[in-house]
Amino acid sequence: MYRSHSCGELRASHINTEVTLSGWVQKSRDKGFIVWVDLRDRYGITQLVFDEERTPKAMMDKAQKLGREFVIQVTGTVIERASKNENIPTGDIEILVSKMTILNESLLPPFTIEDKTDGGEDIRMKYRYLDIRRNPVKNSLIFRHKVTQEVRNYLSKEGFIEVETPYLIKSTPEGARDFVVPSRMNEGQFYALPQSPQTFKQLLMVGGMDKYFQIVKCFRDEDLRADRQPEFTQIDCEMAFVEQEDILNVFEGLTRHLLKEVNGVDVEKFPRMLYDDAMRLYGNDKPDIRFGMEFGELNEVSQHKDFGVFNDAELVVGIAVPGGNSYTRKDIDKLIDWVKRPQIGALGMVYCRCNDDGSFKSSVDKFFSQEDLAKWAAKTGAKAGDLICVLSGPTNKVRAQLSALRMELAERLDLRKPNEFAPLWVMDFPLLEWDEETERYHAMHHPFTSPKPGQLELLETNPGDVKANAYDLVLNGNEIGGGSIRIHDKKIQALMFDYLGFTQEEAKAQFGFLMDAFQYGAPPHGGLAFGLDRLVAILGGQETIRDFIAFPKNNSGRDVMIDAPAPLDNKQLEELSLKLNLKS
Repeated sequence: MYRSHSCGELRASHINTEVTLSGWVQKSRDKGFIVWVDLRDRYGITQLVFDEERTPKAMMDKAQKLGREFVIQVTGTVIERASKNENIPTGDIEILVSKMTILNESLLPPFTIEDKTDGGEDIRMKYRYLDIRRNPVKNSLIFRHKVTQEVRNYLSKEGFIEVETPYLIKSTPEGARDFVVPSRMNEGQFYALPQSPQTFKQLLMVGGMDKYFQIVKCFRDEDLRADRQPEFTQIDCEMAFVEQEDILNVFEGLTRHLLKEVNGVDVEKFPRMLYDDAMRLYGNDKPDIRFGMEFGELNEVSQHKDFGVFNDAELVVGIAVPGGNSYTRKDIDKLIDWVKRPQIGALGMVYCRCNDDGSFKSSVDKFFSQEDLAKWAAKTGAKAGDLICVLSGPTNKVRAQLSALRMELAERLDLRKPNEFAPLWVMDFPLLEWDEETERYHAMHHPFTSPKPGQLELLETNPGDVKANAYDLVLNGNEIGGGSIRIHDKKIQALMFDYLGFTQEEAKAQFGFLMDAFQYGAPPHGGLAFGLDRLVAILGGQETIRDFIAFPKNNSGRDVMIDAPAPLDNKQLEELSLKLNLKS
């Protein structure tokens, strides 16, 4: 065998035991008469010692030539370490080596394999197999394993059955762009990679599976950012014979279980917030409620003065920054520059200082009295010592801008603490949203989402007012899961396709298999899908997901390690009946 123990296992109780270890050379320290080597594997680090008094000269010479990341096997005796290291579990002992085999030599790595490395993100992604040796990435992958095991344990105990669904499916026009796969055996035809197993899990409900889950890869060909990947993993779940409350209770239970088992945190409250209130109070549908700074709408206390910027705005809205009156004018100017960046797009920002003596000093004192500014403070909940930041403009645009400012201020004020967890259900989303480009309604979630009970008739008169029987689970300002009660009636599903602009022929071509299935006794059903990558990152105290994915892609969707995507050779293109028409 290559090892009798791991490099993180040995303790003082093993002194005088002969052991065999295998691993990578983390580093070595050569003092001439003595050589110390840190040997690393997945489980930890053990110090090896070679000295000229007790080590044969040939082995001493060999030890002095060991390089970083050499793979070696050693046999030796566990001895007490003279200079103990309290920073590692094996710090009380070391191995006096009696036998060593070099299993594989290594080139000098392009960056140091240390917790705090000198390698930038690009070089670490190119050599990801080396990056995984570092504790931060290794531990993140182990943490992901722990979370997925707890998910499986919980759902299995709740009676869910894990069922695999196909990866090669049919392209559909809703949602993001599909990744498509040409079929060699069916010339001119293509599979698509699933954006989610949505229709298959509904078919499983028709099939009587009752409670389904799957930890499954999904694929979306869309622009990327730090928390997005072209391929991602969902905890996909569906239940039959349920109403919305049943689903919320089950997945509150799962979230509570994960927070307790993985993080040791008890969370009892899962508050619920209407979508309209989330947009009004926080400017987005996934608010972070670990801190305040709720929006205060100021139209009625700021318009009809002589300040045209506010008078001409659809919405004037502000937030109170706790302790913000301590900001210097330079600090405030930096905030104004921040909101004027192209990524935010505000034209400017009005501010008002809330002084300790109860008076106010604003950047628009010329237009507003102390009484006016006191009303601003009342609307935003500002107290003495705070700073009120005010934006104005088109409603949807200014809400998004102030939401971004709120989150930026929370980061600067250290209000987003990774070890605090605040879950939230956001409910009653719009069923449809109007798309200016195509001049028609699109499903806000997907075309299988049911309208709220009693609102079906509104589709005829005010389709934009119809609420979906849909819900998102938010954790610390991130959407970690979303779902809905599905349509299970063929007539209602056909009506929904009609309102989404599908002809009967298009609906049959794209979703005929589902419509046919609904004719054979489809039960009422609904479900929810968690984004596993994001969920794991948040539970692990991080905002981005890359370190929790073994082999992630960059912001261009490229795997720089294996250099994918890559061109096909002409023979493959011919076999697939494909011809390239590249833009110059």
